[in-house]
Order: sequence, then C-alpha cells, then structure tokens
Amino acid sequence: MNHVAGKQNIIDKIGMPSNLFWGYIGIIIFMIGDGLEQGWISPYMIERGLSIESASLMFSVYGIGTAISAWLSGVFVQILGPKRTMMIGFCMFAIGSILFICLGVIPFSYPLMLTFYLIRGFGYPLFSFGFLVWITYRTPQAKLAAAVGWFWFVFSLGMSVIGPFYSSLALPKIGHINTLWTSLIFVTIGAILALVVNRDTFDIKRVSSGNTKAEFLKGITIMYKNPKVTLGGIVKAINGLTLVGFAVFLPTYLQKYGFSTSEWLKLYGSLFIVAIIFNLIIGTLGDKIGWRTTIAWIGGVGSAVATLAVYYTPQLFGHNYFMMLLAMSLCGATVAGYVPLTALVTSLDTQDKGAAMSVLNLGGGLGGFIAPTIVGIFIGPLGVGGVMWIFAILFLASAVMTKFLTLPDEKKESKEEEENHKAVNL
Repeated sequence: MNHVAGKQNIIDKIGMPSNLFWGYIGIIIFMIGDGLEQGWISPYMIERGLSIESASLMFSVYGIGTAISAWLSGVFVQILGPKRTMMIGFCMFAIGSILFICLGVIPFSYPLMLTFYLIRGFGYPLFSFGFLVWITYRTPQAKLAAAVGWFWFVFSLGMSVIGPFYSSLALPKIGHINTLWTSLIFVTIGAILALVVNRDTFDIKRVSSGNTKAEFLKGITIMYKNPKVTLGGIVKAINGLTLVGFAVFLPTYLQKYGFSTSEWLKLYGSLFIVAIIFNLIIGTLGDKIGWRTTIAWIGGVGSAVATLAVYYTPQLFGHNYFMMLLAMSLCGATVAGYVPLTALVTSLDTQDKGAAMSVLNLGGGLGGFIAPTIVGIFIGPLGVGGVMWIFAILFLASAVMTKFLTLPDEKKESKEEEENHKAVNL
C-alpha cells in the first residue's frame, strides 16, 4: 500500500492526477492512430491527382466533423458520463476509418473520401475531449492548468510526434494504405487502456440534472448566458490555425526551397516535440504568473511572430534545415501558450464545466475547419504569404480578446482595489 501511495504521490507531484494515469496513457496511444496520416495525407492526395483546393476541402470537411463532435463531447459527458462518450468516439473513428480506406482511398473516390473522412472526424474529439472534461471535473482548480498541460502533452505526443514519426518509418516499408490500416491497432489499444485499465470513477449524478434535453441545451444556452465562455471558444479556434493549416500547404511551399517530404515530416514532428515540452512548462507557468497573461503574450503575440518566422525563414536562408527547425520550434513553443485556456474557460462557469468545455471544444474543432478553409479561399489570390499574414493577424486578435476573459474573483478584487483607492484619496 505504501509503495502504491508513493507512486501516486510522484505522479500527483508532477501535476498529473494519479487517479487518471491510465487514461492519459490511453490518450497517447489512441492519438497515434488518429494522427499518423496528418503530415502526409494532403501531399499524398495531391500526388494522386487532387488539387490543393480539393485537399483543403477534405480537411475542412474533417474539421466540420471534429467541430461538431468536440462541441458534443462536453454535453455528452454530462448526459452519458465520460466512459460511454469515449466509447462512442472510438466506434465512430473505427467505422469511419474502415469505410474511408475501403470505399474512399483505395478506389480513390473523392465524394466518398469526403463523406467517410467526416465520419472519422467525429470520432477522436468524443474520445479525447471526453477525457479532457473528465480531467476538469476530477482535478482541484489550483492544479487544473498543470493537469490540462499534461493532457495536451500526451495528446500532442501521440497525434503529432509519435504518429508522424511512426509514419516516416512505416510508409517506405508497408505503403500508404497499410499504414492507414495500422491506425485501428493503435486506437483499439488506447481505448482499452483508457476505458478498461483506467479504474477512476465518475459520479454523473453530481454533474447532471438527469434531464437529457436540458443538459444538451446547456451547450448552446451557455454561449449567450455567459458571453466570456463564447469568447474563450473563439480564442481556442484561433489557437490551432497553424497546427492544422500548415499540414495543408506548408509541405508544398517548402518543396520549392528544396525540402523533401521526409524533411518536412521531421520538421512537423519537431514542432510538436517542442510544443509538448512547453505544454508542461506553460501549464505550470500559467498557474504561477496568471492564465490570461500567459495566453495573451506567449500564445497570441508569440504565435503571430512565430508564424511569420516560419514563412520568411526559407526566403531568407533557402534550404537551411537548421534555421527552419528553429522557426518551427518557436511556433511549437508559442502555440503551447494557449494551454491555460481550458482552466480559464472552465473556471468562468464552475456550475456547468461540461457545457463550458463543449464551447471550448467547439472552438478547437472549428480551428480544424477554419484553417483549411482560409487556405482554400485565400491561397489562390493571396498566395502562401497572404495566408500566413491572415493567421498572424488572427493570433494578435486572440491576444486582445483574452484581456476580457476575467474571472468573477478577479473582477471582485479589481472593484475592491478601486474602492480602496478612492477611499485613500478621500
């Protein structure tokens, strides 16, 4: 017993809730399966005859699925509980993947690829974000940013580091189609760990009124009852612009400067390696220096600068892998600046964290839709540079929006300080 308690103590001390440890491990493995095609599916489809606009549309459709599913994840947890929500997500991902490969990719039917990629897109947010809602309910507020930082650490580690790295090894040996098939192995193992091996309990009666319709509508009504939650969702949508958008057009852009697909995959993987390291650093930092300060300056302003650095680096230095690695690493570090946003938004409405998470997750899903849509609309008339500047401006806008995401306690303290100041002057 002492050994187990000591082990739990270590896990808790580093900011990860020990009661959810196997859930975190399950997320890593599940997201390997979800993200293994992320870095190469667009150039692969373009090589087989799709235009960059058509490839962008496919990502946009996928983004629609993830956005709707991400919004549903929070209210589903309040209605069904996290384990049932995550199981539905696993089933949708598995079914969508099988149909996407068999009826879409192999015969190369574009309409069916769009249809089944949409279904596949419904899967992972219900699974992964369902677990994130679980974290927000089972973690003390003082440690919430760190616990969320660990979530984004394992999420990114699986989806955007190990997944692409695995693909770089698997593609030359077993090909694109077989690599896609192996995603089912990873998501199945991840689901078993998160849903079976993970023994943490969740008392749904403590978070749900029992009225399914009322709980479902909370995901909508909270957006006008608490406008700050909606604003937080918009900031979240901006957060993921480069992570999703880069995968659509950056490989083709870098090819013009001599970068190979293999180099691109390593650069893209490096971006996320840095991001996952900073997810932990930023999570802890945010708890110490303030969530809003961290999001606005490191996330918003930092991401704007990093985005432009990624665009101009190959123009200034040509095919210089080291300089490009620095630019992509800066992008990864600053994107992590948004990590405290989950803790901030769920603290804006502590009575309905699930509904608040639904809005936040909707924003995250919309980022997956907005980024490729911006690419599809503007890359023709404005080129890569125009798209990058649009991204940068939106990041700066998110920094301004964050200023208004004040917590009730902060507002109260600010009012008290103002009254004290007036009293002193009198």
